[in-house]
Amino acid sequence: MVRPLAKLLAHPGIWMTAIRMGWRLRLFPDPAYLKFRMITMYGDGHAQPRFEDLVTFLRWCKAWERHR
Repeated sequence: MVRPLAKLLAHPGIWMTAIRMGWRLRLFPDPAYLKFRMITMYGDGHAQPRFEDLVTFLRWCKAWERHR
């Protein structure tokens, strides 16, 4: 968890979005749902999300919040 947070420092434009999403996801989703998402994204239920995908997701969240 520390490494992605440290890498996130290089992306100040999405810091607040990351904080908001972290708060919303503080209660971890069901493990079966996470496994499903990893299968649909990476083809492997035990895969770990790539940092670049996290940044893409946070940028999408930020854009979505602006357009709501």
